[in-house]
Formats: sequence, structure tokens, C-alpha cells
Amino acid sequence: MRTKRYRKAALMGLTAAALAGQAAAAETEMAEVLVTGDKLITPSMQASETVYTGSEITPKGIELQGAKASTSVYSALDMLPGINVESPDSTGLAAEMSSVRVRGVRSSMGAMTVEGMPNHGGNPIGPRDYLYDMENMRGISIYKGAIPGDIGTGIGSRGGAIELRPDWPGKGFGLRFKQSLGSNSYTRSYVRLDSCPAAETGTAVSGSYSFSQADKWRGEGELGPRNNANVSLSQPLSEKADVKLWYNHNDLDQHLYRPLTWKETQNLSANYEKDFNAARSGLAEKDFEYYDYNRGTYENNDLLAILTLRASDSLRFTVKPYHTREDVEILQGVATVVTPSSGASSSGTSTSAGSSSSGGAAVPSSTYSVQKRLRDIKHTGMVAEAMAEQGDMKGTLGYHLESSDSSILTENYALTGSGLAYRGYGRMTVGEDNDYINSPYVKLAGTRGAFDWQAGLKYFHYTEAASKGYISDKTAPYSLKRAADIDQNEKTLDIWLPTAAAAWRFSNELEGRASYGKTFIRPYSYLPLHNIYSQNRATFLAKGISLQDLFAGYDFEQADIFDIGVRWTSGMFEIAPTFFYGKHKNLLTTIYDPRVDLNYQQNVGEATGYGLDVEMNAYLSSNLTAFINPTWTSMTYDEDLSYAGKRRATEGNQVIDTPEWMVKTGLIWSWQQFELAPMLRYLGERYADAENRSEVDSAFVADLRMSYLLPPMLHSKEMKLSLELNNLLDEEYISSITGSDDSRGGQSSFYQGAPFSAMLIFSVRY
Repeated sequence: MRTKRYRKAALMGLTAAALAGQAAAAETEMAEVLVTGDKLITPSMQASETVYTGSEITPKGIELQGAKASTSVYSALDMLPGINVESPDSTGLAAEMSSVRVRGVRSSMGAMTVEGMPNHGGNPIGPRDYLYDMENMRGISIYKGAIPGDIGTGIGSRGGAIELRPDWPGKGFGLRFKQSLGSNSYTRSYVRLDSCPAAETGTAVSGSYSFSQADKWRGEGELGPRNNANVSLSQPLSEKADVKLWYNHNDLDQHLYRPLTWKETQNLSANYEKDFNAARSGLAEKDFEYYDYNRGTYENNDLLAILTLRASDSLRFTVKPYHTREDVEILQGVATVVTPSSGASSSGTSTSAGSSSSGGAAVPSSTYSVQKRLRDIKHTGMVAEAMAEQGDMKGTLGYHLESSDSSILTENYALTGSGLAYRGYGRMTVGEDNDYINSPYVKLAGTRGAFDWQAGLKYFHYTEAASKGYISDKTAPYSLKRAADIDQNEKTLDIWLPTAAAAWRFSNELEGRASYGKTFIRPYSYLPLHNIYSQNRATFLAKGISLQDLFAGYDFEQADIFDIGVRWTSGMFEIAPTFFYGKHKNLLTTIYDPRVDLNYQQNVGEATGYGLDVEMNAYLSSNLTAFINPTWTSMTYDEDLSYAGKRRATEGNQVIDTPEWMVKTGLIWSWQQFELAPMLRYLGERYADAENRSEVDSAFVADLRMSYLLPPMLHSKEMKLSLELNNLLDEEYISSITGSDDSRGGQSSFYQGAPFSAMLIFSVRY
């Protein structure tokens, strides 16, 4: 167990005393000082709209999130209400191990785009938030309710939609450099160079590169190296036309953190630094938890072009072709737990820290292995738009087309005394064609006096190609042979997605607004259904059930979301409370099939979510700003669920990993070249199971940011030295919970929150 750092208590006491003294001084000066302050969150809307339905985190808000916000999109949004971002690490380098929920819905159900180019993948489904250097972005917006039709939703928008806007070249020569050093050998170097527009052609180019790496804070292994390169070009073609090109390359290696089981969390202090084994033992039941058998390599390349033609002052056309590719290999130790049938039976595959049992009298047996998950995913698409404006009316007509070529496979390896021995794929499905998205949309917006309105309609049509199934021969060399029962037919799904919003400006300071939107997520979680079928193939075949029969029950998840809010702005404060309400249906939920005495997932669940999130800044003086962003969320199942033929008491229970209360608050105090920003995050009680029996304690996490503007040297525009202290009080708490919304007790896994860490950052800008 770690020794507590007593100096932190003293540090907090000194910080509080300093702030209290400054606040008292500010009270006597307010009448004489012109109040100004940094905006951290601002309202956001898409092009050709009139009503603010989203929120944008400003560059100052991103800066306050610290070093982790440089390499993680979700971490950059952490201060916003309604968003719960929890990670096992404080560096932002731990890919695909975070838990992020937007108003109780997992972010993997949401959308992320770069100027309309979707970012999404499979196994796991959802956006990859670790691909970009955030210094290359001029803004990040998130829409938690109604999703504008021109945001390329990719796989869906039930978990909200994020839009990233690149910082394009063209403003003139610029050079930026940032060097970060910190705890656990953390290092990050970032440099960006912008050219001046060429005198004759107007061509402007920018290029950036970053290198990041850190040791894991517990156990053996590293996060990184992470290499990121970005190139963008802006080229005028005429007075009315231009083209922009954007290319991003991200390459990351990492060792994984070992999650805890529920039992291990019950003695958190004793298990806080528990991780994978540092050395091999030669025993399979131990070596599946060897740290070098739990690691991944991730490579992504994204290319986007934007061609713009301004036919007139009121008519504009844009075409955005894009191509993305993801190439990933992940090694992961696996314990396969099989419980013999006893009234009900279950079998499943769990990661090294997971657990799975039916809870009956039968004694489960386990086998241990290592799996290599392979992802080779290519998306090629185009977004075309026409935008027109006439008087007080605006309109957008667009079309999104995408073709996806995805190869998602799993190789199996046996654990031997000498290492790993290849044991084939187990099974494989080979697509006969690409998958396709066809999605036209239209938006209209207008203004009449103090009244703003907008409405839109999007049609989403998804075609999933047919595939042929194969299984591995169980004898060497484990070649594949046809298995028609795991074939899948071509599947087409479509949905209409309406949106509407209105706002009324009561005065220059007060505005009311309301919005509605339908959101969705295409079918996902294919691997668990493949696993349950493969492990019980003989049982299913004996009842005449094929894998296609199981997938016939997969459909779009859908939600109808309503927001009502106000924004009140004065010279002293800004406050924007929003009440939200959502009906969610066709949720992927575990059902019991008495024909085969097994449980598997189908789209049959329903849930209701509602709550209140508040954005608030208070400008207490010209050099003191306070912010407080609380959230209250209720996200519950509408009915009891069933498992193994028995009713589970889930109606009205909070879904897992969704605290009813969250608060993010802090102060920003500046004096001459010095700035001090203490911050506090409160994460309320959560549950790790749908029956709300496994309660995870609440946590308070304090952070501190300090910066000093150095005197300009060597003709620089700005030189800054910053210090960030994360988890200042060294709080031991559960950060991330991994599991499905309908998880039973013992199914979820847990990541410990990172302990105290310090980072020193030097930046210079020319």
C-alpha cells in the first residue's frame, strides 16, 4: 500500500487560504473593475442553423483539462455537465480502456466526426478518441440531445455526437512547440509549423508531429510510444472556390491495465496496485495474466478533402470525400468459464479479471488461453451538401455515402511452457461484399423577430453484406472448413431521423430554447453472439437454430430525446440549465431461450432517461472566475429483465456506471503573469449491475493547474511554464466500470483511478 503524501493536505490548505484572501480583496474592488473573464463553455450550432442545440468547449476549457486532453477527445470534454469521463490513467494515452457516458448512454453508441468525416469502428464499436493531437483543433462541439442531420453519424448517435474542427493553415507563419514531463516517466513533445500563404497561389500548409510515452502507474509495461503526424493544406482555386486537404496518422503501442473483479474491489486498498504478472511461470492458469500477453498496437490513417464552391453570396456547395483505415492487433489473456447445465446453463469468455457463472450448484470449469484480436477496417465515403440562404431563411440539402470493408478476426493461442502455440481462428466469417451507408438529409431554419426555429429530416439506410462461415479444424495446421450454419444473409435496415428546435429571445440577456430529435445506433455486439453460438453449437443445431436465426433479432436501438432549457447571461455570470428527457427502445438486452436453456442478447429492452445539467460561469472580478457544472441523471429500465427463466428485479433501477449526481467545479485566479486553477470533481454512487446490488462508492477528486507566462525571448509571441497536479489528495477510487447496461452481479470489471501525478509543461509560440 502506498504511503500517503501528507504534503498535499498542506498544499490544499495554502491554496484555499490564497484564494480566500484574493476573493475577499475582489469584493472590495468589484465596483471599480470592468468585469471580464475567460469563457470555458459556449453554446454551439451547425452551419445554416439558428438555434443553439450543442455546447462547445473553448481552448481555455481544453487547457484546464490538462495534459490528458492533448491526446484524448473525451478528456478534452471532461468539464462539461452530462458527460462522465473515467479513465484508468491520467496521461490520456490509455486507448480503449476508458468509460464514457453521455447522460447515462455509453459514448460508444455515439458519433464523432472531423468536419463531417465519421470516426468509427468495430470490436469495440464506436469512435476512437485517441487519434488526434488536440492542439491541431480549433474547436470541439458536442450535441447531447437533438443531433443535426449534417453530422456524419457513421454507426449512430444515441450516445451524442462530437464534431472536431481542424485548425486549418492560412493565417500566416507560425511555430508552436510544447514539451511535457511528468510522473511515471511521462514525456510528450509536440511541434507544429504553419507556412505563410504563397504570394502567387495562396497555398498554405501546416504540419505537426508529436511523440508521447509513459510507464503504466501500476504493474509492468508502457503506454506508448505514440507517434502522431498531421498535414493540412489550404488552396484557393479562384475567388469563389477553394480546396482543403487534411491527413492524420496515429501509431500507438500500449500494454493494457488489468481490471479488478467485484470481489477485489471490496478490499480496494489491498488491490489498488494489482496488475498483470511481471514474469511468466510456465503455468497456463497464471501466464494468461502475463503483462506481455496483454498488449496492443493501433495504427490509423485518415484522409479528408473539402472542396467548396460559393456560387453566390447566398448559395454554397461542398463535397467532402474521405478515406480512413484502421489496422490493430490486440493480445489479451482469456479465461473461458463453462458451467455445466443445471436447470440453466451459461458459457462465456471473459478477460483475465472477469468472472462468469450461472450461480447454480454446478461447478464451473475453466480453460486459459491468449487471443489475438485483429482489426483491418477501411471506410471510403463522401458527404455532399448544398446550402442556400434567402432573407431570414436558411436551407441545407445533403447526402452521405460510405462503403466499409471490415475484417475483424480472432486468432487463438494455447499457453505452453515455452510460450504461445497457434490454435487457429476457431471460426471465421468472410463478407461477400462491402457494407454501405446511404443517408440523405435536409435542414431548414429561420428567424422571425425574437423567434428562431429549425427542422430537419435524415434518412439512414444501412446494408450489411452477406457472409460465409468457416470453423477451424481442431488438428494442426488448424485450417478452415465451411460451416453453413454460421453464414449470415445480407441485412438491410433503415430509419427516419427527424429533428426540430426553437428558441425565443426574451431579452439580450435571456433566451429560452427547446429541441427534439430521434437518435439511433446500428446493430453491434456481434462477437458475444458468435461466442455463445460457437460454444454451444451442437445444442443450437439439435434444435434447428442457426447463427442467422439469432441475428434476426438484432435491430437499430432508438431513442426520442427532448431538451428544454434557458441561457441567462449578464456581466457577472452565465447560467444555462437544460432539462432532458429520453425514451429508449430496442435496447440490446440479455434474454433467456428455453429451447436451448441458454441466455443471449436481443434488441428487446426499453429504458427512460431524464435529468438536469447546468453550465455556469461566475465572473467574480477581472481576475477571478468560478465555474460549476452539476448534473442529475436518472437512467432506468422500464421493465424487469429475465435470466435463466427467472425474473430479475430491474424495473426502475439505474443502469450501471451512471451516477445520479456529478459535479465539476473550480476557480481560475490570475495575477499578472501567474494563473492558479484548483478544481474538484464529484462522482456520485454508481452500480455495477442492473439489479443495483453492487454499489460503487462516490469519490471526490481534486486537481490543481498553475501556469506562469515567461518574458518573451527570441522574438516569441508567448512562452509559458505550467504545472498540473492530478488527484491532489491521492484518492483511492474506482474510475471506470466495464460492462453492459444489463450486467448481472459479478460480470462487470473495474479499473482503479490513477493516483497522484505531476506534470510540468513548457510551451512556446511564434
